[in-house]
Amino acid sequence: MPEDSDAAGAGQRPPLTPEQLTALTASLFEGHIGLQFSEIGADRVRANLTIRPELCQGTGVTHGGVYCSMAESVASMGASIALNGKGYAVGINNNTDFLRATRDGVLTAEGTPVFRGRQQQLWRVVITGSDGRECAQAHVRLQNVMVDPAQALRIGRPLA
Repeated sequence: MPEDSDAAGAGQRPPLTPEQLTALTASLFEGHIGLQFSEIGADRVRANLTIRPELCQGTGVTHGGVYCSMAESVASMGASIALNGKGYAVGINNNTDFLRATRDGVLTAEGTPVFRGRQQQLWRVVITGSDGRECAQAHVRLQNVMVDPAQALRIGRPLA
């Protein structure tokens, strides 16, 4: 999907690196599940997660909520970045299909925009296992919440 015509301009904060974003979310939900961002931008977000025993069901397979959570976090981050500091995006629908079970290794989620509108966005997220095979795919619909740029959401802090 092409970059929005209203790209980040003068006076806006420089974009975060994936490492900075991972550090900023360390005390939030993303940090608790071990999500680490590896690429962030308005057109693609990638994140990795190492499967640990506490993220698995009693049968030893990765809990479906892990895939849903990865999809929601990746899509929300990308959709928020696409708003160029004018607001943030919140998930309003997460439809995740589980394609095959995983028990260990690293999961990689890659999210890309399908549709960007004034009020909503739709992102597709593909989650692959360590072997590169697809284990889950999701469509996440997000609501754009526009705010005064001076009050834009700072990660980990509520709006003023």
